[in-house]
Amino acid sequence: MTEVFMPRLSDTMTEGAISQWLKAEGDTIERGDVLAEIETDKAVMDLEAYEAGVLEKILVQPGENVAIGAPIAVIGDGSGTSDVSDAEAPSVEPAPAEQDAPPSEPADDRDEAPAEPETEPAAETEPAEPEPGPVAEQAPSDGRIKATPLVRSLARSHDIDLATVRGTGPGGRIIRADIEALLGGGKPAEPEPAASAAPTAPEPQPAAAAAPTGGAPVATAQDDDERVPLSQIRKVTARRLTEAALVPVFQLTTVLDASRLNELRGEINSRLAEQGIKVSVTDLIVRAVAVALRAHPEVNASFGGDAILRHAHVNVGVAVALEDGLVVPVVKDADRKSVTAIGAEIKDLAARARAGRLKLDEMTGGTFSVSNLGMYGIDAFTAVLNPPEAAILAVGSTVDEAVVVDGEVQVRPRTRLTLTVDHRVLDGAGAAAFLRELTDLLAEPLRILV
Repeated sequence: MTEVFMPRLSDTMTEGAISQWLKAEGDTIERGDVLAEIETDKAVMDLEAYEAGVLEKILVQPGENVAIGAPIAVIGDGSGTSDVSDAEAPSVEPAPAEQDAPPSEPADDRDEAPAEPETEPAAETEPAEPEPGPVAEQAPSDGRIKATPLVRSLARSHDIDLATVRGTGPGGRIIRADIEALLGGGKPAEPEPAASAAPTAPEPQPAAAAAPTGGAPVATAQDDDERVPLSQIRKVTARRLTEAALVPVFQLTTVLDASRLNELRGEINSRLAEQGIKVSVTDLIVRAVAVALRAHPEVNASFGGDAILRHAHVNVGVAVALEDGLVVPVVKDADRKSVTAIGAEIKDLAARARAGRLKLDEMTGGTFSVSNLGMYGIDAFTAVLNPPEAAILAVGSTVDEAVVVDGEVQVRPRTRLTLTVDHRVLDGAGAAAFLRELTDLLAEPLRILV
């Protein structure tokens, strides 16, 4: 008998959900066969079998979350004598239902994009929690506190003294549900005295409950509120936004005369239409950013604690909005690629991002990010930094405005660009020089084609 465990499929993954099983109980399995699709915090990935045999038992159903290392299936010899019972299945929580991919890109071919962070350091992994027994036992009399590493980490981050928490797990163990009950404004769940093994939910409170010192207020559900479980991507986004808020940043904004940029894009698309090639504003901006980064290596950098790391490669991330969050696929070595090559790569990455088919290395290694909300009619905005990158560019919509040119009032298309910068890596003058170089390139875009 071979147990199949929930694998760690990304550096930020602490739990996973079964998207769908591709094999059924009783199927013959060969080594390398894809057993199931696993939804991680970044994408949907294949789970391959490492042993041959017969899939005797599925322990986790589609849509259920389990911790890394928890058993999810059993492969045996087909005799059906596996001694793994339903009672040994891991504790799970429902995951949000899989949704259809968002509609296709807007007419102006700009990529959908609030650009937020997408990677994070590996987190502590909590083993699968056993279900609470029929009677909650008190903590051991010797003063030892029973709790998993993840529970201890969660308690530390919210300044909760575990000695004051009554554990509802076997032997008085403190489980995650006990901490989450406190954070939700209620008391730790009390197990029911009879058949039900699930902890009872805390009573709804009339208002948001203040979190312990150091945490943000935690909302408490009302009777008529809709509870929407967080997807894996949304969980990571929330954590990464919190991390980004700790970085000291500043913003710079400039206005681009987009006349030549629009003319160049129109000419490229007109000349290459028969070949089925079409470039977007985002494609041109990514290419211009890459050229400017190569000229300003101090921006193509990250904060390394006791040093500033200037990266050898120019890898530009382009945020793509999904229905349950967003990801930032990366165009590697963008300074060495043509506009049409960048456009084709962005289109492919965005399509596979919406289908949940991006590979891990396609979402990591970025040295700069671009976020474009122009297609939503947003004139200007401030994008949140994507650590450890030192800067991110926010692109607003292109709007016809009256401006003075050579002493005359003319109507010109203008686009606002806002640069968010990690102040630990760059000062205002260096960031301003980069933004001026980028604006000049976009104002005379023929230079980005050579």
